[in-house]
Amino acid sequence: MERLARALSLALLAVALVGCGLGSSTATPPPGGSDGGDALTQGLAAHTAGRLDEAISLYFQALSKDPANKFALFNLGQIEHTKNHLVAAEAWYRLALQSDSAMPSALYNLALVRQAVGDSIESASLLRSLIRIDPNNALAHYNLGLALRSLGQNTDATNEFATAQRLDTRLVAPTGSPARPSPTR
Repeated sequence: MERLARALSLALLAVALVGCGLGSSTATPPPGGSDGGDALTQGLAAHTAGRLDEAISLYFQALSKDPANKFALFNLGQIEHTKNHLVAAEAWYRLALQSDSAMPSALYNLALVRQAVGDSIESASLLRSLIRIDPNNALAHYNLGLALRSLGQNTDATNEFATAQRLDTRLVAPTGSPARPSPTR
């Protein structure tokens, strides 16, 4: 039953990501280009078109010219994430965050990975960092609510769900009984 609830929560999250436009498949660099910019731009086009092998090759080409290109690093993580290769996705997201510790998309996606592997504590920490950068990020508040709920911090979770819904009325707190802290022996 718990697995079903988790799967439904993740499905709801995916729908919310697409519906809010926040779950885009790529991180887009600012205009003006950079070292490796042509390869990155071509990689983004291939990625968006679903030509992932080509996109990966182009992102690596961009990284050969600019090893700290946070967009190429993030997008490689996003590709691995969509393939459910969570360890690889986490590594790419962490590299993107080494380039820019305040990159919202990398913080958010890394938080989703950490939650998916059962690390609600780090997920909550990452989401709190994101909320400090972008306090109006409804999905960050919603997912923080999920992480806190899984940690048994139900009052704080309820507050985060309320904030998420205030910011985006399409987001609704999950139903069912809240998580309870497990007894210790």
